[in-house]
Amino acid sequence: MNRFEQLVKDIKDVLGPSSGLTSDDVDVEDLTHIMGRYISDDKEWSKYAMGNANMAYTRNLVDEGNGKANLLVLVWTPGKSSPIHDHGNAHCLMKILRGDITETRYDFPEGDEQKPMRLKSEKVHNENAVAYMADELGLHRVSNKGSDYAVSLHLYTPPNVAKHGCNVFDDSTGKKVHVAKCGTYSAYGKRIEN
Repeated sequence: MNRFEQLVKDIKDVLGPSSGLTSDDVDVEDLTHIMGRYISDDKEWSKYAMGNANMAYTRNLVDEGNGKANLLVLVWTPGKSSPIHDHGNAHCLMKILRGDITETRYDFPEGDEQKPMRLKSEKVHNENAVAYMADELGLHRVSNKGSDYAVSLHLYTPPNVAKHGCNVFDDSTGKKVHVAKCGTYSAYGKRIEN
């Protein structure tokens, strides 16, 4: 078992039969520490890192744990970003496996008036950094502003976005659109053909 496989096992062990990060028996700091102590080695996770230059990013399933979480490797195309989005009332821990990822956070739009999204913060997460995000903290956009592919590991709990989708927001108007399902590009190291 390599260190990445051990990381996946350790995450599953911490989550156990719980309902995820918000459960009384799960310590977010413990999971953050476990993810943080893993020093990225692309030879260990590269089989999950399937990219596509025609897409801003790909979502590659690594593990579904106890059914209350999912673990994904996201591959970010150079110069591309996600839309501004929520997390479908789920929590996310993000570990940077390769490159730098810029996370831009926004406030949720207020009321029905169309106006530009209000920026809360912007932070660059370097390789091996771990970040936490949840809807209580606002919305965010994740970007790869570099000239090479970037890769990140995401733990979502519960896996609401995979099952029910999420909302994306127009940055100039704040208009919300529901994306019914956020699928995966590959699962367990094998490409999924749509």
